[in-house]
Amino acid sequence: MDSKNRVMDALNYKNGKVPFDIGAAPTSGIHVKPLNELRSYYGLEEKPVTVVEPLQMLGLVEDDLKEAMGIDTDRLWNPNTLFGNFDDKKKLWKTPWGQDVLISEDFTYQENDGAIEVFAGGDKNFPPSAAITKDGYFFDAKVRDSGFDEDIIRLEDNIEEFSEIDDRTLEFLKREAENIDVSKAVVGNFGGTGIGDIALVPATFLKHPKGIRDITEWYMSTLTRQDFLHEIFDYQVKIALENLQKVWDVVGDKAQIAYVCGNDFGTQSAPFCSPITFENLYMPHYKKINNWIHKNTSWKTFKHSCGSIEPLIGSMIEAGFDILNPVQWSADNMDRKHLKNTFGKDIVFWGGGVNTQKTLPFGSPKEVEKEAIESCEIFANGGGFVFNTIHNITADVPVENIVALSTAVKRFNGELR
Repeated sequence: MDSKNRVMDALNYKNGKVPFDIGAAPTSGIHVKPLNELRSYYGLEEKPVTVVEPLQMLGLVEDDLKEAMGIDTDRLWNPNTLFGNFDDKKKLWKTPWGQDVLISEDFTYQENDGAIEVFAGGDKNFPPSAAITKDGYFFDAKVRDSGFDEDIIRLEDNIEEFSEIDDRTLEFLKREAENIDVSKAVVGNFGGTGIGDIALVPATFLKHPKGIRDITEWYMSTLTRQDFLHEIFDYQVKIALENLQKVWDVVGDKAQIAYVCGNDFGTQSAPFCSPITFENLYMPHYKKINNWIHKNTSWKTFKHSCGSIEPLIGSMIEAGFDILNPVQWSADNMDRKHLKNTFGKDIVFWGGGVNTQKTLPFGSPKEVEKEAIESCEIFANGGGFVFNTIHNITADVPVENIVALSTAVKRFNGELR
């Protein structure tokens, strides 16, 4: 059985070998630093790691490393980055920690008091939109003056980023789809469907964003300005569905999964919002997107949300999501057995393989393998499980611990003695 069929069996709730993902989605990826170390561990060709998502500094998992680790997935992403660069050409860049990487040719930055500040669209005529602080490993969005005036709220100030997909992007996606590895299950991250995604609110990709761009103000607006947010979401969904049709026309079933939204709804101890707020503010728009995808394509829909979200999972299922990631059972009220028994027949768990806050970075390889096998034993029965970590693998995770994940999946699948 090839990798694609292994994943599709899991997505269709069929018992079988557990599929393994690293790097197919922007919330199931791996930092460039350990990727470099993994290539060395497996004796693969030494070469700069390619940055595929610069805000988090996620790297490309190359085919030779997938083969070594037994990874079953591939990626098909919109080439417009979170820094507003069109990512079709690369240049060599040395990171603050001294690693040579390949990054978008249009990536433009300056050094400022030990920090690396990046400019949206490569335009230094505007303030930088994000920065890596001294000794950091990823970028944080910078707070920029958006000119927001709570007495003058205008729809056009918060919809600049929602526009018709351009021919250049469609041509890129078509070309990439034609060259995709058909033996892998492909996650399409096409953009434009992240309703209220808090990571996108500061708009690190816009040179001079206007409207509600401060994260605190946005969260307050989810309670105090719901009518205005509905206007934004209505406009976004209209454009998104038009764009999804154009993407489907050039990509088709070369992708099996559509990454819809990365908006986080959970803290470590509870959801950010009540089930009522989720149902009233977000669910109607998610339903429109998911229903359109299910009616007009063959894609499964993928929802990311970190944290303690157990009270919201039923509503996410009702909203039409097929897949939930990253399954943060390390948060409160997210017991693995409870999640599987309660929701495991209605939504696929893509993640939850190991605790990325404690066990993966700080445990021993044996502890990592033990916990990963336990997760497989809990989540895999009856299908509905794709093994991935609880969110992205961060910069300082020991390489032996990442290798232990591969070992655990192979051992659980009976591929190792």
